[in-house]
Amino acid sequence: MNAINQIFPWKRLLAFVSLYLSLSYISISLITAPGQVTLFWPASGVALAYLSRFGIKWAIPLGLTVWLMHWLINPVPTVFLFFSIMSNVLGASLAAYYIHSFKILSFLSMRSGFTILRAGVLMSISSALIGVTGLCLSGMAPFSHFWSEVARWSMGNLLGAICTAPSIFLLTSPLSKNPDHPTNNDYAPIRRNLFWLAAMIISFVLVYIGGLTKSPYAIGLIGLPVSLLVWSAIRFQPLWTTIGTGATVIITTAMIGFGVAGFVQPNQLIDVTFIIVFLCLIAILPLTLMSSTHEHRLSIRKNFRRATTDLETGLPNRIAFEEMTRNLLNDIGPTRTLAYLDFDHFHLVNDIASHAAGDELIKAIVSMLQSNLYPNDILFRIGGDEFVIIYLCEGHEAMTRAQTVLSSIEDFKIGWDKHVLSTTASIGLATLKPGQGDYAQLLSAADVACFTAKELGGNRICLSTQDNHDLNNQTGVMKSAILIRNALEKNHFELVCQDILSLSGNARSGRYFEVLLRMRNPDSGEILSPLLFIPAAERFNLAVKIDCHVVDLLLTWMEANPRHAKTVNACSINLSGASMSDEYFSDFVHKRLKNSSFPAHKIIFEITETSAMQDLAKAQFLINTLRQSGCRFALDDFGAGFCSFSYLQNLDVDIFKIDGSFIRDLETSELSRAVIRSITDIAHVLNKTTIAEHCESEKVIELLSELGVDQAQGYAIHKPQAISEYFDN
Repeated sequence: MNAINQIFPWKRLLAFVSLYLSLSYISISLITAPGQVTLFWPASGVALAYLSRFGIKWAIPLGLTVWLMHWLINPVPTVFLFFSIMSNVLGASLAAYYIHSFKILSFLSMRSGFTILRAGVLMSISSALIGVTGLCLSGMAPFSHFWSEVARWSMGNLLGAICTAPSIFLLTSPLSKNPDHPTNNDYAPIRRNLFWLAAMIISFVLVYIGGLTKSPYAIGLIGLPVSLLVWSAIRFQPLWTTIGTGATVIITTAMIGFGVAGFVQPNQLIDVTFIIVFLCLIAILPLTLMSSTHEHRLSIRKNFRRATTDLETGLPNRIAFEEMTRNLLNDIGPTRTLAYLDFDHFHLVNDIASHAAGDELIKAIVSMLQSNLYPNDILFRIGGDEFVIIYLCEGHEAMTRAQTVLSSIEDFKIGWDKHVLSTTASIGLATLKPGQGDYAQLLSAADVACFTAKELGGNRICLSTQDNHDLNNQTGVMKSAILIRNALEKNHFELVCQDILSLSGNARSGRYFEVLLRMRNPDSGEILSPLLFIPAAERFNLAVKIDCHVVDLLLTWMEANPRHAKTVNACSINLSGASMSDEYFSDFVHKRLKNSSFPAHKIIFEITETSAMQDLAKAQFLINTLRQSGCRFALDDFGAGFCSFSYLQNLDVDIFKIDGSFIRDLETSELSRAVIRSITDIAHVLNKTTIAEHCESEKVIELLSELGVDQAQGYAIHKPQAISEYFDN
């Protein structure tokens, strides 16, 4: 018994037998003469659904149920009993096999709907051929009526399958695991369903009353329930539509078949055909609309999920985070805490082990964090290695949860190839109070707090408060970064020039100057010194863009002023350390100079000694690359860094710019004079030129000349001027 119960669970088996016998009783009740084929056979839909859903093995209980139906409800000759069983079993089995061959994943799609319809046609025809053969062989029907009875049988089976199979499929289908499957919130509320149910009952009553009028057009009132079915297909859960459609067909067919309420039972084949086709269309229309609407909902949810989900981790993304945060801020509810999480130096994992390894580490950490989240806490991925957790708590409890997250990330390790991958994180906390603040302020506060935590060494938490001095400083830096981006986009940067004076008698003709950069604040009109925005540019990876912008500004101005450009002997441009290791910068300069009328040999790029010593190979590679275009190079702030002469033969620069700290102390410091003399002598041995920066007095210029320095630059020589003013003088 246990083995049988495993194959055919008794609850499922009982439901099958009960439903099949009940629907069979209704159909057989429509037969008014011996050997007559019933108007429709809804039990065929039950057989089709069960064999398709649970396997061909259900042909065994189907055959036994057909035998039981004939024994209890409709006794027939033994010969026909065999054909009746075979017609139902073989017809349903063929249809189920046909459906299985298409590997249908959902019974709510247009594809599956038409597949089931074709299977129903196959079942109806094959069953009719077998069943009507039995009718004729048993003497229940003459052979002369064979094809007319086949037509009746086929149409009755098909109508029955259309009106009952969809509901059985939905009722027996497991809960969908598709994340895009519509939820109850996507449909009308239950009170509207109840209103619809009441309207359906009233519509059936009106159809019945209309039939009592004996009008030949009373059947037109069937449009009332059909219109309600269309409403259901658009607004309600699919099960309501399938059951409503089945009920409409069964009730309508019963009224016609029994000849009640003035409806006339069809006897001629042509009349049966018209009424069956009419009822089939009534059933197919709302079911088709239902499938189309369901697929539309699936598509909308799928697109929405893709738009609001990080595909790599499955977490809600920045769009979803913003939407939820705005809703929480506008709602009335408990105070929450927003935790902005960013991994520390995560680029090292990508550089050492590969980006694939970094992705795997992120996914593993996300899985670990998800398993440790508190109920109602939500994790978002808003960037490459940036995450946000919204805690349903505040204060000490939020700090405790955030510290647990940091500790778990620090202890977490995974193996990858020959590497053991691990990382740490920094978290910035900001309080989310409904009705107070806005999204931009909240995110900025948490972001700045996280940035401060990273600046303090990482693997720590920083809480955003209004009187936090460190956070206010970081906010200022971030605002500077925003100003830089706007200045790059809207051309708020301006060039100024400062002369470089020759201290020897063999000076070349033409202007020699250094190009300096200033930024204009668009709100106040104030000119900002590089000291106010260069640190922010370096911190937020904007330095290379600024260097490219300066090159483009200078070349554009020279191209627009060819008369002034001819007076230039050389002009120096400062480069950031980031540009020396950025391939885009050298490519940009090469292409820009190639398309420019300004000669490349007049441009001198200044790189600092400290930046060059960080990676001598990259510094020399940049020099070699841009030398091919004709550019020259100067080593800026020379003597302030490592002050070692051993690398100079490996760093092919043209000019040494002596650091200003030695120049400022020149009048009072013997050491400064000795250093300057040494740099100058070494430079001349290597056939290089020296320039002294920060010359603030005539006395300093005189001393530099005595020490053999070639050129000088500073306020004592020339104060920086806007490029247009500089060339007008």
